[in-house]
Amino acid sequence: MNQVFDLEEELKKLPARPGVYLMHNSLDEIIYVGKAVRLKNRVRQYFQGPGRKSVKILKMVENIAWFEYIVTDSELEALMLECNLIKEYRPRYNTMLTDDKGYPYIRVTIEEEFPRVFKVNQMKKDRSRYFGPYTSHSAVKDTLELLQKLFPLRSCRRVLPRDIGKERPCLNYHMGRCPAPCQGFMSREEYGKNVEQVLRFLSGDTKEIIRDLQKRMQEASADLNFEEAIRLRDLLDSVKQVAEKQKITDTGGNFDRDVVACAIDGTEAIVQVFFMRDGKMLGRDHFHMECEEGTARAEILENFVKQFYSGTPFIPGELFLQEEIGDQLVIQSWLSELRGHKVSVLVPKRGEKERMVELAEKNAEILLHRDRDKILREEQRTRGAVSEIESLLGLSGIRRMEAYDISNISGFESVGSMVVFEDGKPKKNDYRKFRIRTVSGPDDYASMEEVLSRRLTHEKLPDIIMMDGGKGQVHVAERVLRDSGLSIPVCGMVKDDRHNTRGLYYHDTEIPIDRHSEGFHLITRIQDEAHRFAITYHRGLHTKNSIKSVLSEIPGVGPAREKALIRTFSDMDELKKASVSEIAAIDGFNRPAAEKVYTYLHREEENRPDPGDPERLEKGEKRENAD
Repeated sequence: MNQVFDLEEELKKLPARPGVYLMHNSLDEIIYVGKAVRLKNRVRQYFQGPGRKSVKILKMVENIAWFEYIVTDSELEALMLECNLIKEYRPRYNTMLTDDKGYPYIRVTIEEEFPRVFKVNQMKKDRSRYFGPYTSHSAVKDTLELLQKLFPLRSCRRVLPRDIGKERPCLNYHMGRCPAPCQGFMSREEYGKNVEQVLRFLSGDTKEIIRDLQKRMQEASADLNFEEAIRLRDLLDSVKQVAEKQKITDTGGNFDRDVVACAIDGTEAIVQVFFMRDGKMLGRDHFHMECEEGTARAEILENFVKQFYSGTPFIPGELFLQEEIGDQLVIQSWLSELRGHKVSVLVPKRGEKERMVELAEKNAEILLHRDRDKILREEQRTRGAVSEIESLLGLSGIRRMEAYDISNISGFESVGSMVVFEDGKPKKNDYRKFRIRTVSGPDDYASMEEVLSRRLTHEKLPDIIMMDGGKGQVHVAERVLRDSGLSIPVCGMVKDDRHNTRGLYYHDTEIPIDRHSEGFHLITRIQDEAHRFAITYHRGLHTKNSIKSVLSEIPGVGPAREKALIRTFSDMDELKKASVSEIAAIDGFNRPAAEKVYTYLHREEENRPDPGDPERLEKGEKRENAD
C-alpha cells in the first residue's frame, strides 16, 4: 500500500457480510487467505490479543501490514473464492497441498451414433460416459491399447452417419485399427455391440471377455493355428493385467467413497486417501502437505479437502474423514454442487467404516516416517536451493523464477522460450514459446528484447528473471523493465568457455557459486531446461517448414493436401516410407495424387545409376584414364 494503513479505522469499516479476506505483509505479499460468514467478526479476532490463538496465527499476525477483503453473496461463494485465491497465490500461512497430481479419465461418447473412446483430463457435464479417475496415466494408455485390439472403434472426428462414404477410409482402417463405419463397412448394430463390450470392460465386467478369449484360444490350438492361439493368449494376459491395475468408477454408481486420514510431524503432513468403488478399495494415493508447527489435524484435513477436490475431476458420493472439520456443512454443499449430486461428509464412529479410517491413518504414519529423509532431500534441492540463491544475491521472498533463451540456426526461424520454476520446481503449465516476429537474422539481443516486451504485458509477474547469458542479456532485460515501469531483479546465468555454468551476473558484478551447492545445481537445471525447451520448439518448426518446402514443389499437392500430409507424418523420412495405398488413404487424397507424391519423393532413387551398369563403368574407366 502506498498510503498509511490505519488498522483501527479499517477494522471499523468491515461489513457484517460473508466474504474472503487477504492478509498482506510489508512487502505487499499475500501471506494468508481466509473466508468468513461475517467479515466484521472474523477479521477483528486476529487483532484482539493472544487469547487461545495458535503459534502459527500469532506469527502471521506479527507479519500483517494490511488486509483487504472481497464481499460475496453467500458463505458457499466465499468458500469457492477462497479455494481459487489459495491456488493462485499459495500464501505462506495457509496449509498447502504440495503435490500437483492430475488424474485422467476415459470418455465414451455414447451420445454419438458411432461412439468413440479416448482419454480426457477432466469430466464434463454432458451425455458421455466417464470412467475414472485413474491414478496412473500408463494404466489409461494400456487400457485404451487393449480395447483397440479387442473391440476396435473409430477415433476420427467425422460426423456419422452424415459423412458416410464422403471420403476415403483413414490410415487406421488399413492398419486394422478401425472397422471403417465411415464407409459403411460395419453396420450401426454391429458397431453398437463393440461399444457395449467396451462399456462392460470399463465397468469391470471382464469375466465374459476372459471366457471368450480362453475358448477361442483353445479352438485355435485344436485347429493347429498356433500363431492365432499365441496372439489370443497374449490378449488374455493383457486383459487380466489391465483388469487388475485399472482403478475405475462408473460415474452413474452410488457406492463410491473416499477415505481420508492424515499424519503430522512438525511442519510436514501426509494425507492418505483410499478410493472405494462399489464396496471395494480399488486404489490409494498419498499427498504431502506443508503446514506451520502446531497446526491442528482438523485444519490440515479441511485444507486438503478444499484444495484437492477443487482440482480433481471426480467427486465421490461419500467422504469419510478422521475427525470433524470446520465449515463441514458448507463444504458438503460445495462438493455436492461440484458433483451435481448429493455428497455426504462423515466421520465414522464405529464398525467397519471406522476401521477403514484407522487403516488410512496408519498408512499415512508409515509413509510419513518412510519419506522423511526423502522430504528433507527434496526440500534442500528445491526451496533450500532458492534460499541459497537469495543469500548470494542479497534478496528475499523469491518464489517464482522465470528463465529465457533464444534459439536459431543462422537466424532461421528464431524462437524464444520461457520456463518457470516455483519454489525450486519446474511449473510446466506456465512455460511459454515465442516465434520472433520483428527481428531478421541472428540477433539474440533484439530477439530477447521482443520476447520480454511481449511477456511483460501479462499479469503474474516473476519474483526474479534469470537470463541465459551475462552482461549483454541482463542489460537488455533491465532496459525492457525500465521502459515498462517495472522493478524486477534480473540475474544472468554465466557460462565458461566450455559452456558450463560458471556464476551469476547481478548488479554489474559476477558472483561465483560453489559448484557442489544445491543453489548451483538448481541454476544448472533452470539453464538446461530453458535451452532444451527452446531447441525442441525450434526443431519442431524447422522440421515442419522443411516438409512444407518439399511438399509445395509436388504437382497436385495444394495447401489442403499439404496440411493433411503434415498431420499424418511427423517428418520426411516417415513420409518416404509410406506406400501409395497408405498415402491414398489420407483424407483429401486419391490414388493418382498419392502416386504423384510417391514418385516425386523417390525420383532420386529411381534416377540413381545401377552400380553394375556397363555405361557407368565405362564412364568411370575413362575418368580414371583421364586422371
